[in-house]
Amino acid sequence: MRKRSEPHTFEQRLNAQRLRLEHELSQLPDGHQRDSVVARIDQLQTAAEMHDFLMPREVATAAH
Repeated sequence: MRKRSEPHTFEQRLNAQRLRLEHELSQLPDGHQRDSVVARIDQLQTAAEMHDFLMPREVATAAH
C-alpha cells in the first residue's frame, strides 16, 4: 500500500509556489514574461498577508 504524504497548509503551498516562481524569475531576461512572474509573486504575497489577517489569532498562533 502506498504511503500518503502529509497534507500541506495553505501557507506552505503559498511559500512553495513563491519559491518556485522566484527561481523561475532568476532565469528570465527583462521583458513581459518576467513582469508577469513578478506580478504573480506580488499576488502570492498579498494572499499570504490576507490569510494572516483573516485567521483568528488563536488558530494562527497554533499553526506556527
